Parts: sequence; C-alpha cells; structure tokens
Amino acid sequence: MKRLLKRAALLGEQGEIPVAAIILDDEGRCIGHGRNTRERDRDPLGHAELVALRQASKLRGDWRFNDCTLIVTLEPCTMCAAALVQARMGRVVFAAHDRKRGGLGGTIDLANHPSAHHHMVVVAGVMENEARLQLESWFRQRRQRNR
Repeated sequence: MKRLLKRAALLGEQGEIPVAAIILDDEGRCIGHGRNTRERDRDPLGHAELVALRQASKLRGDWRFNDCTLIVTLEPCTMCAAALVQARMGRVVFAAHDRKRGGLGGTIDLANHPSAHHHMVVVAGVMENEARLQLESWFRQRRQRNR
C-alpha cells in the first residue's frame, strides 16, 4: 500500500485524482496496474481498478480472477465494485473508505449483496489515515485553485 500511495501522490501532482491500483496473482506477482486516467483521457471509465483489470485480462488471456487480489488506495465505487464482482476477483484490499460513492461498504456492499453471483473477500482500511489525508489534501488544493 505504501508504494501505491506514493504512486497516487505523483498522479495528484499531475492533476489526476490520486488513486492507484494493482492486481496480484496467486503467487504475488503484479499482473496489472492502474491509475485514474479520467482527467487525462477525458474518460468516465478511467478508474484505476478498471485500467488494472483491462491490463491483467490481456496479460492472462482471461477475465476471471478468482485467485487474484486487487489492492487500491480508495474503496472502489459502485461501478468498479460491480466490475470486480463480474471479474470474480478473489480478494480486494483498499485503504480509504468512500462514504459517498463506495461500492464495498461505503454506500452499498456489492461483495455481499444478495444479487451478487460472486462474493469477494474484502479487507478495508489498510493505511486508511494516510490515504484519506492524501485525498482530502488533494481535493482541498483543487478547490482552492478553482476559486
């Protein structure tokens, strides 16, 4: 998570929302990494989790990730959480909770929702304070610049 937070900080300096993600296979090897690209690419689907999923699926030649772990600096939104359910991600580890848009407990828990055909293990709050402070600082600076 420390490495992801450092990477997220660099993204923030580039004007992107500071969120980074990686996908590890069952042996702990990185098979996909992602960063938010919404601002850079003007892409509403440019979320770190989705970017990492695309890369990992190309590398693996498969869309199923039952034996993999996604690690991300912010709780996945409902769109990303639904994609992770569809991809059958085995485990998700995230830092900061997202009480406004979180899809794995923040506003809804899609990992354990009755409609979910796949249930992931979710580990929440790893280095949460550091991640939360990083995001709050980035948004505060952005609001000040936009005034």
